[in-house]
Amino acid sequence: MCGIVGLFLKNERLQPELGGHLSRMLATMSARGPDSAGIAVYGPGTDDLIKLTLRAADPAADGDLATGLGAAIEASVDLVRRSNHVVLTIPNHRRAPALAWLAEHAPDIYVVSAGSRMEIYKEVGLPERVASRFHVSAMRGTHGIGHTRMATESAVTTEGAHPFSTGDDQCLVHNGSLSNHNAVRRNLRREGLVFETENDSEVAAGYLTWRMREGDSLKEALTSSLDALDGFFTFVVGTRDGFAVLRDPVACKPAVLAESDDYVAFGSEFRALAVLPGIEKARVFEPEPATVYAWERR
Repeated sequence: MCGIVGLFLKNERLQPELGGHLSRMLATMSARGPDSAGIAVYGPGTDDLIKLTLRAADPAADGDLATGLGAAIEASVDLVRRSNHVVLTIPNHRRAPALAWLAEHAPDIYVVSAGSRMEIYKEVGLPERVASRFHVSAMRGTHGIGHTRMATESAVTTEGAHPFSTGDDQCLVHNGSLSNHNAVRRNLRREGLVFETENDSEVAAGYLTWRMREGDSLKEALTSSLDALDGFFTFVVGTRDGFAVLRDPVACKPAVLAESDDYVAFGSEFRALAVLPGIEKARVFEPEPATVYAWERR
């Protein structure tokens, strides 16, 4: 049993409030997942710059990290620290040498995500404390998703926390269990996908990354997953400009959507949506089984 939240803003005036709303939504799901929590926020960004979100525990090393990496890639490096995570913003075309330098000179640093707009923060602990630790309430953006985890098939670790990201500006949160994830993981590795954990949810993220790399839209990739992935699941997925929800054909995992002129919101339970402004005017409904619901920024 895990908890999922998501918020996709239609009204640009609400963008400064995104992190605050997501934090409150996440806190309401604590009973569904007290082990660990994570959140992905899609904020400002440009195509010529890439954000690398890293787990880097030593604040004292930030200066050396930025200086050493900047010298190696011959470009300026912007570094922002949030607790034990840092976000490095670098020119997109220097991403490959930057990752190679990090692997050689900072092997203890873990790359959480990459994207022009997406930042991911996750850690072991109660959801409310995790959101507070990273100051999520101060973050602005267009959309975001979050997860509270109750571990069932793998250890309670930061690496095992959601969201999982296996492609630029792509991430997934999952409530459920996949029965064929080992076989799918082997197939995806043959396609060049790299996995950091044995978690079944990372396999679901990797499958969508692969399908979109092959040319599928987000909606097409999710539709394909209904045949490729066995088990019980509710997925909420974020991309650079999109937000989508899918339940398996049995749909035994709880899910509630709300849509208004201002936003689209998802919660594993309605109480996650009840904290949002204007929820009384929104259309609240349960997503149908085996049906993709997707929204994109225009």
